[in-house]
Amino acid sequence: MLIGGLHKISLIDYPQKLAAIVFTYGCNLRCPYCHNPELFSPKKDRLIPESQVFDFLKTRIGKLDAVVISGGEPCLQKDLIEFMQKIKDMGFLLKLDTNGSFPQKLKEIIDLKIVDYIAMDVKAPLDKYRSITNSNINTDNILQSINIIINSQVDHEFRTTVVKSQLSEEDILQITFLIKGSKRYYLQKFVPSKTLDQSFNQHTSYGKDELIAITSRIESDGLNCFIR
Repeated sequence: MLIGGLHKISLIDYPQKLAAIVFTYGCNLRCPYCHNPELFSPKKDRLIPESQVFDFLKTRIGKLDAVVISGGEPCLQKDLIEFMQKIKDMGFLLKLDTNGSFPQKLKEIIDLKIVDYIAMDVKAPLDKYRSITNSNINTDNILQSINIIINSQVDHEFRTTVVKSQLSEEDILQITFLIKGSKRYYLQKFVPSKTLDQSFNQHTSYGKDELIAITSRIESDGLNCFIR
């Protein structure tokens, strides 16, 4: 595992649980608003050994509820499943953050019953995916991952980072059609700060009232939607 960060305690990353977060290196997308640009390329002098993570977790058995594996894109890691199994065997709940690019690995993780919560970023309507992520992403994989998650027994959420210059209200509503039947959907307000593309610090999200209005439209169609 190429581990680029270890956040030792979080009250917000796993719903209603006290969690640690493991950040992995590498991502196949290049979303300009990404707030973890330092995780795109591994830096040898900043790699955190797996042993350090497990040594820490041993001291937190009975104190932490869960471990969140985030990134980057964790499913790029060849030994992700083995890593997750070791954590699961320690008695922790596991949450996986993913962009949904690797449906087969996602299905394998679900089938092995080593994940308790999945959060998948849905970046855009399928016809806008490549332009917004600056990648040659196969959108069939995105759709497969959405369906795998919705049809699983695993608790989950879908979420979209909302940059007003990228996504119209109708774009957001199109995303909700993709995730019909899901448990919950979060609109994440873009906050200009550290971004992959520094010019995005000039961009904004929708205002509070605008997001509330969009959320109301989504909920009128029967999908639980929240603002984050």
